[in-house]
Amino acid sequence: MKTHSRAFPPGLLIGAAICCTVFAWASAFVSIRSAGAAYSPGALALGRLLAASLVLGTILLVRREGLPRPGARRGILLSGLVWFGGYTVALNWGERLVDAGTASLLVNTGPILMALLAARLLGEALPPRLLTGMAVSFAGAVVVGLSMSSGGDGSTSVLGVVLCLLAAAAYATGVVAQKPALAFGTPLQITAYSCLAGTAACLPFAGQLVAEVPKAPLSATLNMVYLGVVPTALAFTTWTYALARMPAGKLGATTYAVPAIVVLLSWALLGEVPAWLTLLGGLLCLTGVAVSRYRPRTREGSGLPADGPVPGASGVRGR
Repeated sequence: MKTHSRAFPPGLLIGAAICCTVFAWASAFVSIRSAGAAYSPGALALGRLLAASLVLGTILLVRREGLPRPGARRGILLSGLVWFGGYTVALNWGERLVDAGTASLLVNTGPILMALLAARLLGEALPPRLLTGMAVSFAGAVVVGLSMSSGGDGSTSVLGVVLCLLAAAAYATGVVAQKPALAFGTPLQITAYSCLAGTAACLPFAGQLVAEVPKAPLSATLNMVYLGVVPTALAFTTWTYALARMPAGKLGATTYAVPAIVVLLSWALLGEVPAWLTLLGGLLCLTGVAVSRYRPRTREGSGLPADGPVPGASGVRGR
């Protein structure tokens, strides 16, 4: 692994990890809608986490990484219960009650909460560039959400809205809890044990899962397995790899690219031609991410950006 790390610039590896995460999480929205038609929210969450735990546990054994240091336990437990478990169940349930556009809009309040929590609890700075980028991206998410909302009779499930907001809060809380734990273990360790904690929290849904598997179509079960292997096992590991190397608030802003990618994937794979307003919203999302990720040129003769040190860079160890 050290040989591969030296073969590629650190920035390239971080960028690749972010891209992998964002694309995988974008694909999850489509799979959740498909699998959710046959599986209840709790059963779908447990099945997804069981598949992810099997993959992560196998890799952990093959690599012989063992247990992280004791300092990681609190972050692993909180992240596992709140993010892996709570977020997954809440989002599965919420998407059954509100349309995809509304769900994506509400969940995209997560990066804002993440940045605020990281500033309050982790001491991360909130530079104007990050705030501006998040504002632009959130505006894009609003446009995408409104353009994709079915409208119908104009009614919206209050419970569905609350569940999606709870999912956003769980996502933000889980990331902020996970960040300090990465100082005591590798990204694979933190992801794997957080996933195991989330799986344990979802075990009360085991009866539902056992009853629903024989009745579910093969496509729904395959989507559930896909959710566990790619958006969970793979994407959460690449996420923690990037999180160990950059501030939580800045990394969270990159997930605003998810709505834009969902639109493109639906267009390419499902033949769903987006409206011009949806495309405009997706463009705004990507523009905001670009603004939040932009780093000005360094001052001549110094290794610092034009506006000073990179916020939140201290205390983040490379691996």
